[in-house]
Amino acid sequence: MIRLDHLEKSYPLAGGRYYVLRRIEFQVAEGEFVTIMGPSGAGKSTLLGILGMLDADWSGEYWFAGQPVHRLKPRQRAELNKHNIGFVFQSYHLLDNLTVYENLDVPLSYRNLRASERAAMVADTLDRFHIVAKKDLFPSQLSGGQQQLVAIARAVIARPKLILADEPTGNLHSEQGREIMELFTRLNREGVTIVQVTHSETNAAYGRRILRMADGWIVGETSSGSPAPGQGGSAAAS
Repeated sequence: MIRLDHLEKSYPLAGGRYYVLRRIEFQVAEGEFVTIMGPSGAGKSTLLGILGMLDADWSGEYWFAGQPVHRLKPRQRAELNKHNIGFVFQSYHLLDNLTVYENLDVPLSYRNLRASERAAMVADTLDRFHIVAKKDLFPSQLSGGQQQLVAIARAVIARPKLILADEPTGNLHSEQGREIMELFTRLNREGVTIVQVTHSETNAAYGRRILRMADGWIVGETSSGSPAPGQGGSAAAS
Protein backbone atom coordinates (compact mmCIF):
# COMPACT_ATOMS: atom_id res chain seq x y z
CA MET A 1 0.00 0.00 0.00
CA ILE A 2 2.78 2.45 0.96
CA ARG A 3 6.31 2.69 -0.36
CA LEU A 4 8.76 5.46 0.47
CA ASP A 5 12.04 5.78 -1.40
CA HIS A 6 14.76 8.20 -0.25
CA LEU A 7 12.20 10.58 1.24
CA GLU A 8 13.69 13.69 2.85
CA LYS A 9 12.40 16.91 4.36
CA SER A 10 14.61 19.87 5.22
CA TYR A 11 14.65 23.60 5.87
CA PRO A 12 17.29 26.10 4.71
CA LEU A 13 19.60 27.47 7.39
CA ALA A 14 22.52 29.84 7.24
CA GLY A 15 25.42 27.78 6.00
CA GLY A 16 23.42 24.69 5.10
CA ARG A 17 20.14 22.86 5.63
CA TYR A 18 18.39 21.40 8.64
CA TYR A 19 17.04 17.91 7.92
CA VAL A 20 13.84 16.83 9.66
CA LEU A 21 13.77 13.53 7.75
CA ARG A 22 16.73 11.79 6.13
CA ARG A 23 16.66 9.01 3.51
CA ILE A 24 13.44 7.44 4.73
CA GLU A 25 12.77 4.12 3.05
CA PHE A 26 10.15 1.57 4.08
CA GLN A 27 7.01 -0.19 2.91
CA VAL A 28 3.65 -0.89 4.53
CA ALA A 29 1.57 -3.72 3.11
CA GLU A 30 -2.20 -3.56 3.01
CA GLY A 31 -3.65 -4.87 6.29
CA GLU A 32 -0.53 -4.21 8.38
CA PHE A 33 -0.45 -2.52 11.79
CA VAL A 34 2.80 -0.54 12.01
CA THR A 35 4.11 1.53 14.92
CA ILE A 36 6.57 4.42 14.62
CA MET A 37 8.53 5.23 17.79
CA GLY A 38 11.28 7.61 18.80
CA PRO A 39 12.09 10.54 21.09
CA SER A 40 10.57 13.99 20.68
CA GLY A 41 12.04 15.70 17.63
CA ALA A 42 12.81 12.44 15.86
CA GLY A 43 10.52 13.34 12.93
CA LYS A 44 7.66 10.92 13.71
CA SER A 45 4.74 13.32 13.41
CA THR A 46 6.32 14.99 10.38
CA LEU A 47 6.52 11.61 8.67
CA LEU A 48 2.91 10.86 9.57
CA GLY A 49 1.81 14.18 8.06
CA ILE A 50 3.58 13.29 4.81
CA LEU A 51 1.97 9.83 4.76
CA GLY A 52 -1.39 11.57 5.19
CA MET A 53 -0.62 13.96 2.32
CA LEU A 54 -0.98 16.97 4.61
CA ASP A 55 2.57 18.06 3.77
CA ALA A 56 3.83 18.34 0.20
CA ASP A 57 7.17 20.05 0.92
CA TRP A 58 9.57 17.11 0.71
CA SER A 59 11.73 15.26 -1.79
CA GLY A 60 11.94 11.62 -2.80
CA GLU A 61 9.25 9.16 -3.84
CA TYR A 62 6.00 8.25 -2.12
CA TRP A 63 3.80 5.57 -3.66
CA PHE A 64 0.31 5.01 -2.23
CA ALA A 65 -1.89 2.20 -3.56
CA GLY A 66 0.10 2.30 -6.79
CA GLN A 67 -0.24 6.08 -7.17
CA PRO A 68 2.92 8.23 -7.38
CA VAL A 69 2.07 10.83 -4.73
CA HIS A 70 5.30 12.69 -5.49
CA ARG A 71 4.03 13.41 -9.01
CA LEU A 72 0.42 14.31 -8.21
CA LYS A 73 -1.00 17.81 -8.26
CA PRO A 74 -2.42 19.23 -4.99
CA ARG A 75 -6.02 18.53 -6.00
CA GLN A 76 -5.17 14.94 -6.93
CA ARG A 77 -3.43 14.41 -3.59
CA ALA A 78 -6.44 15.84 -1.77
CA GLU A 79 -8.76 13.43 -3.57
CA LEU A 80 -6.51 10.47 -2.81
CA ASN A 81 -6.41 11.50 0.85
CA LYS A 82 -10.17 12.06 1.08
CA HIS A 83 -11.10 8.66 -0.30
CA ASN A 84 -8.47 6.51 1.41
CA ILE A 85 -7.16 7.97 4.69
CA GLY A 86 -8.62 8.58 8.14
CA PHE A 87 -6.79 10.52 10.89
CA VAL A 88 -6.85 10.14 14.66
CA PHE A 89 -5.04 12.78 16.73
CA GLN A 90 -4.02 13.03 20.37
CA SER A 91 -6.13 16.18 20.80
CA TYR A 92 -9.21 14.61 19.13
CA HIS A 93 -9.82 17.54 16.69
CA LEU A 94 -13.60 17.30 17.00
CA LEU A 95 -15.60 20.37 15.98
CA ASP A 96 -16.78 21.89 19.24
CA ASN A 97 -19.87 23.56 17.79
CA LEU A 98 -21.19 20.32 16.26
CA THR A 99 -22.89 17.40 17.98
CA VAL A 100 -21.48 13.88 17.88
CA TYR A 101 -23.91 13.07 15.04
CA GLU A 102 -22.85 16.14 13.08
CA ASN A 103 -19.13 15.45 13.64
CA LEU A 104 -19.60 11.98 12.17
CA ASP A 105 -21.43 13.42 9.19
CA VAL A 106 -18.63 15.83 8.28
CA PRO A 107 -16.40 13.34 6.36
CA LEU A 108 -19.44 12.10 4.45
CA SER A 109 -20.37 15.61 3.37
CA TYR A 110 -17.31 15.57 1.08
CA ARG A 111 -18.58 12.49 -0.73
CA ASN A 112 -21.13 12.26 -3.51
CA LEU A 113 -23.73 10.59 -1.28
CA ARG A 114 -27.45 11.06 -0.91
CA ALA A 115 -28.70 12.41 2.42
CA SER A 116 -30.38 9.09 3.15
CA GLU A 117 -27.11 7.21 2.57
CA ARG A 118 -25.23 9.54 4.90
CA ALA A 119 -27.88 9.20 7.59
CA ALA A 120 -27.72 5.41 7.35
CA MET A 121 -23.92 5.39 7.61
CA VAL A 122 -23.96 7.69 10.64
CA ALA A 123 -26.63 5.57 12.33
CA ASP A 124 -24.65 2.40 11.65
CA THR A 125 -21.45 3.93 13.04
CA LEU A 126 -23.18 5.23 16.16
CA ASP A 127 -24.47 1.73 16.80
CA ARG A 128 -21.16 0.01 16.00
CA PHE A 129 -19.24 2.21 18.44
CA HIS A 130 -21.96 2.08 21.11
CA ILE A 131 -22.42 5.87 21.16
CA VAL A 132 -26.06 6.18 20.06
CA ALA A 133 -26.90 7.75 23.43
CA LYS A 134 -24.22 10.44 22.83
CA LYS A 135 -25.36 11.49 19.35
CA ASP A 136 -26.91 14.82 20.42
CA LEU A 137 -24.14 15.81 22.81
CA PHE A 138 -21.34 18.28 22.06
CA PRO A 139 -17.67 17.35 22.54
CA SER A 140 -17.43 19.44 25.72
CA GLN A 141 -20.08 17.18 27.27
CA LEU A 142 -17.98 14.03 26.71
CA SER A 143 -15.08 12.56 28.66
CA GLY A 144 -11.66 12.33 27.02
CA GLY A 145 -12.15 8.66 26.24
CA GLN A 146 -15.55 9.30 24.71
CA GLN A 147 -14.17 12.13 22.57
CA GLN A 148 -11.40 9.88 21.27
CA LEU A 149 -13.93 7.15 20.53
CA VAL A 150 -15.97 9.64 18.48
CA ALA A 151 -12.75 10.77 16.74
CA ILE A 152 -11.98 7.19 15.73
CA ALA A 153 -15.58 6.63 14.60
CA ARG A 154 -15.29 9.76 12.45
CA ALA A 155 -11.97 8.52 11.02
CA VAL A 156 -13.44 5.19 9.89
CA ILE A 157 -17.00 6.16 8.93
CA ALA A 158 -16.07 6.67 5.28
CA ARG A 159 -14.36 3.26 5.25
CA PRO A 160 -10.76 4.38 4.63
CA LYS A 161 -8.07 1.93 3.62
CA LEU A 162 -5.57 3.53 6.01
CA ILE A 163 -5.80 5.01 9.51
CA LEU A 164 -3.00 7.30 10.68
CA ALA A 165 -2.94 7.79 14.45
CA ASP A 166 -0.69 10.33 16.18
CA GLU A 167 -0.35 9.54 19.92
CA PRO A 168 -4.02 8.45 19.99
CA THR A 169 -4.03 7.66 23.73
CA GLY A 170 -1.75 10.47 24.90
CA ASN A 171 -4.53 12.37 26.72
CA LEU A 172 -6.26 9.30 28.19
CA HIS A 173 -5.82 7.37 31.41
CA SER A 174 -4.50 3.81 31.13
CA GLU A 175 -7.84 1.99 31.01
CA GLN A 176 -9.22 4.32 28.33
CA GLY A 177 -6.00 3.93 26.39
CA ARG A 178 -6.22 0.14 26.53
CA GLU A 179 -9.79 0.21 25.20
CA ILE A 180 -8.79 2.50 22.32
CA MET A 181 -5.87 0.24 21.37
CA GLU A 182 -8.10 -2.84 21.45
CA LEU A 183 -10.49 -1.01 19.15
CA PHE A 184 -7.62 -0.36 16.72
CA THR A 185 -6.76 -4.05 16.89
CA ARG A 186 -10.32 -5.02 15.91
CA LEU A 187 -10.35 -2.52 13.05
CA ASN A 188 -7.06 -3.95 11.84
CA ARG A 189 -8.50 -7.46 11.93
CA GLU A 190 -11.31 -6.18 9.72
CA GLY A 191 -8.71 -5.22 7.10
CA VAL A 192 -7.92 -1.58 7.91
CA THR A 193 -4.23 -0.71 7.61
CA ILE A 194 -2.99 1.25 10.62
CA VAL A 195 0.15 3.33 11.15
CA GLN A 196 0.46 4.82 14.62
CA VAL A 197 2.98 7.11 16.29
CA THR A 198 3.43 6.51 20.01
CA HIS A 199 5.88 6.88 22.88
CA SER A 200 4.28 3.95 24.69
CA GLU A 201 6.00 0.57 24.47
CA THR A 202 2.72 -1.02 25.59
CA ASN A 203 0.78 0.58 22.73
CA ALA A 204 3.59 -0.20 20.29
CA ALA A 205 3.18 -3.90 21.03
CA TYR A 206 -0.28 -3.85 19.45
CA GLY A 207 1.40 -3.39 16.08
CA ARG A 208 3.22 -6.18 14.26
CA ARG A 209 6.15 -4.00 13.20
CA ILE A 210 7.91 -1.23 15.08
CA LEU A 211 9.99 1.36 13.21
CA ARG A 212 12.32 3.34 15.48
CA MET A 213 13.41 6.86 14.58
CA ALA A 214 16.10 9.22 15.86
CA ASP A 215 17.18 12.60 14.51
CA GLY A 216 15.13 12.17 11.35
CA TRP A 217 16.49 8.73 10.47
CA ILE A 218 14.93 5.29 10.72
CA VAL A 219 17.49 3.60 12.96
CA GLY A 220 15.90 0.20 13.46
CA GLU A 221 12.96 -2.10 12.90
CA THR A 222 11.61 -4.93 15.05
CA SER A 223 8.68 -7.30 14.87
CA SER A 224 6.18 -7.96 17.63
CA GLY A 225 6.12 -11.74 17.81
CA SER A 226 3.53 -12.04 20.57
CA PRO A 227 -0.20 -11.24 20.49
CA ALA A 228 -1.14 -7.67 21.33
CA PRO A 229 -1.71 -7.20 25.07
CA GLY A 230 -5.22 -7.19 26.44
CA GLN A 231 -7.05 -8.22 23.27
CA GLY A 232 -10.79 -8.38 23.50
CA GLY A 233 -13.05 -6.19 25.63
CA SER A 234 -15.60 -3.52 24.85
CA ALA A 235 -15.35 -0.79 22.22
CA ALA A 236 -16.79 1.78 24.62
CA ALA A 237 -14.44 4.20 26.36
CA SER A 238 -15.62 5.82 29.53
